[in-house]
Amino acid sequence: MDKLSFLEVIAAIAAFVSLLLAVFLLTVKTERRLENRLFAAFLIVNAIDISGLFMHLFVESYNLKAFKISAYLLVMPLFYLYVNAVCYSDFTLKRKHFLHLVPFIVANLILLPRLYLAEGAAKEEFFATMWNSPEMFFYQAIGELQYFFYIIAVFLILKKYKEIYLENYTNTNTLLYKWLSQLTLIFLVIHICIIFKNIVRYTQHRDLFIWLNIVAGTVSLLAACWFILKALNYPELFRRIDSTLQPTKDFAETLETENKTDDTKSLQIEQLKKFMVEKEPFLEPSLTIQELADQVNIPVRELSVLINQHINQHFFDFVNEYRIKKAMTILKDPAKKKYTVLEILYEVGFNSKSSFHTSFKKYTNQTPTEFRNN
Repeated sequence: MDKLSFLEVIAAIAAFVSLLLAVFLLTVKTERRLENRLFAAFLIVNAIDISGLFMHLFVESYNLKAFKISAYLLVMPLFYLYVNAVCYSDFTLKRKHFLHLVPFIVANLILLPRLYLAEGAAKEEFFATMWNSPEMFFYQAIGELQYFFYIIAVFLILKKYKEIYLENYTNTNTLLYKWLSQLTLIFLVIHICIIFKNIVRYTQHRDLFIWLNIVAGTVSLLAACWFILKALNYPELFRRIDSTLQPTKDFAETLETENKTDDTKSLQIEQLKKFMVEKEPFLEPSLTIQELADQVNIPVRELSVLINQHINQHFFDFVNEYRIKKAMTILKDPAKKKYTVLEILYEVGFNSKSSFHTSFKKYTNQTPTEFRNN
């Protein structure tokens, strides 16, 4: 089997698996219908894009092949909308989101005169030299600008998501941020490979061009499969946040200018710490800053400023510190030597072994087992 045939087989397998995963996401019964549909659409468009490597075996239509090329401009908008749907509980598709179709529409409009409306020999001649035409240079420029625009936009969404999450929640949902960041980085690396591939297209290195196609298509598929498996294995970690929530820094200055003396703030901090020790609200695994604010009778924004600006901790770290302290007390208690580490982490409010170990080591520079033994 030569390299081109091998590439066609790999592409066919990748397209088939992408479509299979898309069908699964569209048919599985879940509350997360919007994000599943968006990721399914993302996989379908990727399958269409990959199909260009073997489409000539089944289709002779130049119009369809050109449409396949322009479909690439739908990949990043779909991924961007998917990230929004995963991160924000109140995200819905609106009319304004049709603006994401503009690059795709523009790309097809510039191909309209010399490809879609052309006939016979003129269309055949244009398609033969298409990648050297002004239209395709313009298309590639649109594609590169669009890709990096969406990559930056996705990282900004994830940065805001992590910041808000750490300031308002305490369970292990930071894994969602980590996985989406990793997936986005993988897509970025793949795209750099594609840029290199497009440069090689205009050289004599045909073999290198083919192998870069194989690598880009295979890695893209593996990354999508990896993320779907993560989502299926850890559905409880995909906790979304309200998009109307703001980072503390956005309203801290306004609250600080109100008539709150340093003595008042110190008293509130003292009361808060006393409440945490005596009432132990941190034992609730899904504790949020809103729930704690209701319990201590402090407005949620004031509480957020107290913890983030004056105690100088994220709510996430603030609560987990009390959980670790309680875990340390249990680990030191000779009467509780029979308790396993897993039993202890659930007892003090954690719901993830990895999160407990990470927080414990961050606070003590030891693992729970090392701490108990020492």
